[in-house]
Amino acid sequence: MALQALSRRLRQAPCPHIFRISTLPSVSPRSSPCYRQLRRSLSGAFRRTPCDRSQCSHPSCLRSFSVQIGGDPVVFPERQAAESDSREATVIELLRRVALLPTEAEAMESLRTDGIVPNGGLVHSVVWALREEWRLAFLAFKWGDEWGCIDEKVLGLMTWVLGSHGKFSIAWCLIRDSHRSSVDTRQAMLVMIDRYAAANNPAKAIWTFHVMEKFRTAPDEEAYCALLTALCKNGNIEEAEEFMFLNKKLFPLETESFNIILNGWSNVTVDVLEAKRIWREMSRCCITPNATSYTHMICCFSKVSNLFDSLRLYDEMKKRGWVPGLEVYNSLIYVLTRENCFSKALKMLEKLKEAGLQPNHATYDSMIRPLCEAKKLDEARAVLSSMIGDDIQPTIETYHSFLEVTDFEGTLEVLSIMRKAGVGPTGDTFLLVLEKFFKLNQVENSLRIWVEMRQYEIVPVAAHYLKVVHGLATSGFLIKAKEIYSEMRAKGFLDDPKLKKLLYRTARRKKDRRERHAGEDENGVGANIKKGTKSR
Repeated sequence: MALQALSRRLRQAPCPHIFRISTLPSVSPRSSPCYRQLRRSLSGAFRRTPCDRSQCSHPSCLRSFSVQIGGDPVVFPERQAAESDSREATVIELLRRVALLPTEAEAMESLRTDGIVPNGGLVHSVVWALREEWRLAFLAFKWGDEWGCIDEKVLGLMTWVLGSHGKFSIAWCLIRDSHRSSVDTRQAMLVMIDRYAAANNPAKAIWTFHVMEKFRTAPDEEAYCALLTALCKNGNIEEAEEFMFLNKKLFPLETESFNIILNGWSNVTVDVLEAKRIWREMSRCCITPNATSYTHMICCFSKVSNLFDSLRLYDEMKKRGWVPGLEVYNSLIYVLTRENCFSKALKMLEKLKEAGLQPNHATYDSMIRPLCEAKKLDEARAVLSSMIGDDIQPTIETYHSFLEVTDFEGTLEVLSIMRKAGVGPTGDTFLLVLEKFFKLNQVENSLRIWVEMRQYEIVPVAAHYLKVVHGLATSGFLIKAKEIYSEMRAKGFLDDPKLKKLLYRTARRKKDRRERHAGEDENGVGANIKKGTKSR
C-alpha cells in the first residue's frame, strides 16, 4: 500500500514538468519542491520492512517484491573495479535496520549518528549490492547525498536501479535535482535511454534523447549510437532504423550506425531477409562495409545454417583486406559442423590457431552443440576432451548440450561431472532435464530426476513444480500430479489457474471415459444398466 501511495503522490508532484529548466530558479536540490515531495512520499515506505529475511526467503514474497535484473548496466563497465570497502556489509546491515524505523527522518538521523562517514566508492558499491531492493538502494543514495558523495557515477547507477524497477518518475526527479546542483547528468540520461528501451518503451527512449539538450547535455554521436544500440538490443530494430534515416541530416549515415542496425537484424532477431536488405541499403547509400559488417552477416548466415553464403562472405572479407576475428571463425566452425562437415570444421580450427587467435569455450561449444543435436556423442566427447586438453574450462552451456540428448544413466553421469567440475548443476539444468524426459514420455525418469534434485541441494522453485505437475497431468499421472501440486501450494507458491483447470479437466475426462466403458460389454455394445436392455 505504501508503494501505491508513493506512486500516486509522485504522479501528482511537479516532477513531470522537470524539463522547464529555463524557468526554474537556481536553488539547492534539498530546497526544491521535488526533493521535499520525495522525502514526504518515501517516509511512509519506512514503516514496512524493505527486505525482511524471514519473508523474502519465501518464494511468493520474492515473486511480488524482488525484481530479478537481467543484463549489465552498459554504462558501468568499471563497476566491478569500484572501490572495495570492508564497511560495505556493515552499511547494508545498518540500512536494513534503520529502514524498520517509523519515518524516513528517523532513519536518516540514525544513519547520521552511527559514525560511518561514506565516500563515493562506498555509496556506489552499496547501491550496486542493493540493486534488487530499490528502496534500500535509494536510502543509501540519499545517505550519500547528505554527505556530498554523489557524483555522476553514483547518480548513473542509482538511475539504472530505479529504471530497472520501473521507477522512472523518481529517477527523473534525481536527474533534475542533480542537474540543479551542477552534477553531470549525461551518464544518467544515457541510462534512462537504455532502461526505457529495456522496458519496451522505445518512444520514451527517443524522447529522452531529444531532451538531453535541456540539461545542457548535447545529444552527440556517442548518445546517438547509444540510443540505436539500446533500441536494437531490446528488439526495437524497426524504430532504430526509422530514427536513423529520419535524423540523417543531423547524424549522417555512416558504417557504424548501419552496423548497429545490421547487428540487430543479424544477432537479436536473426532475420536473414532483413539483414540482407540492410546490406543492400548500405550499398545504395554508398556505405562501405567493414570487418564488423562482415562479422554480423557471417554470424547471421551461420545461425540459419547457410554454409554457402557464410563461406562466400568469409572469402570476400579476406579479399577486401579485413582480418577475420574469433567470432567469424566460431561461426564458420559452427555452420560447418552443423552441415555435416566436421572434418572441415577441424581444419577451420587449425586456421584459427595459425592466424594467431586463441580458441575459447565458444569455439569448442560451436562444435559440441551441433554434434550433440545430431546424436554424434562420440565425436562430441572427443571435442570435449580436446577442449579440456587445451586448458579451456567447459561452461554450464557445454554440459547442457550433452544433457539434452543423453539417456537417463548418461544424464546422471553428466550431472556428477558438472558437480565435480564446479559448474553446476543449477535449477535451470534440472528444468532442462525434466522437460527432456517429459517430452520423451519417460515419466518415471522425470520423477527420478525430481528426487535427484535434492541430492544436489537444488531447492525447487515455482518453475520446477509447474513443469512437473503439467508433465504428470498431460501424461495421465493425475494422482501424483495432484500430490505435487498440493506440495507446491503448501510451500506458499501462487496458484496457477491454468494448471488447476488442466488437472480438473483431465480428471473429468477420465471419469467420463470410465462411465462410458462401464456401459459396454466385451463386444463394445452399449448396455442400459437400469433397464437391463442392450442397444446398438
